[in-house]
Amino acid sequence: MSNIIEITDFSAPELDVYARLTEGQLLNRHAPEKGIFIAESPKVIERALDAGCVPISFLMESKHISGQGKPLIERCRDIPVYTAGFDVLTQLTGFKLTRGMLCAMHRPPLPAPETVCAGARRIAVLENVMNPTNIGAIFRSAAALNIDAVLLTGACSNPLYRRSIRVSMGNVFLIPWTFLREAEAWPQQGIDFLHHLGFKTAAMALSDNALSIDDPRLMSEEKLAIILGTEGDGLASATIADCDYTVRIPMSNGVDSLNVAVASAVAFWQLGSRK
Repeated sequence: MSNIIEITDFSAPELDVYARLTEGQLLNRHAPEKGIFIAESPKVIERALDAGCVPISFLMESKHISGQGKPLIERCRDIPVYTAGFDVLTQLTGFKLTRGMLCAMHRPPLPAPETVCAGARRIAVLENVMNPTNIGAIFRSAAALNIDAVLLTGACSNPLYRRSIRVSMGNVFLIPWTFLREAEAWPQQGIDFLHHLGFKTAAMALSDNALSIDDPRLMSEEKLAIILGTEGDGLASATIADCDYTVRIPMSNGVDSLNVAVASAVAFWQLGSRK
C-alpha cells in the first residue's frame, strides 16, 4: 500500500479539506463541477462508493488501515490514504463521530428533476428546509419508508453537507434527489411542473379544513408529492393554496405541530408507496 501517507502535524495542508474548508468552499457554487463533499464512517463511505461517487482521498486512524478500512482502501487503490494517530485526528471537530474514517469525494452532477421522478409514485418536496440535521433525518426516513425520490427548493440546505450525510446514515446516496431548477420557480411553476409529471400535491400544513393524513383519498392517488415546509414557519400560504390537498397529522394533548423531520416520518409511513 504505497499510497499510505503518515500525517503528524494537524496543520498539514493535506488536512485542509477535512479540517479547514467551510461547507461553502466545499460546495464551490461558482464551479459546482469542482465541488467536494466529505463522507464519514465506513458504512457511509461504502454507500457513497456504491452510488458511484468518485473518491479523492481518505483520512483514517492508523489502526483502520489493516482493519475496517482495508476493504475500502483496496476498492480505491489509486487514491492517497492520509493516516495519523488518534491524538492528531481528535483535533478535527467531531472526529469522534466519524468512527475513525473520512473520505473526500467529488460531488456528482445533479440530475434533472424529470430523471429523479421517472417511475416514482411517491416523492417528497422540501420547501426551504434549512437545517442540515433535519435534511439528513428526512432522507433517512424517506429511504426507510418507501419514498421514491426527493426534490428540494433552492433555499434548502444541501443534502451533501457533512452533518446531513452523517444524520442520514448515508441514505442520501440511496434516494434519488435533486434541486428544482430556476424554470420550476417555487411555488407556482414548481407545482405546475409536478402536475405536468402526473403528481397530485399534498401540502403538510396546519389548517382547520385539512384532510387527516389517513384519509383514503390520499392513498388512492396513483402519484403523490408530499410537500413539507421550513422549520418554524412551515409551508408558505401560496404553496398551500396551489396544492391539490392540505393534509394534517392528528395530534393530542394540545400539541399543534411536530418538527419537520418527525412529521416527515409520520407522513412517509402513512403515505409512502406500498411496493
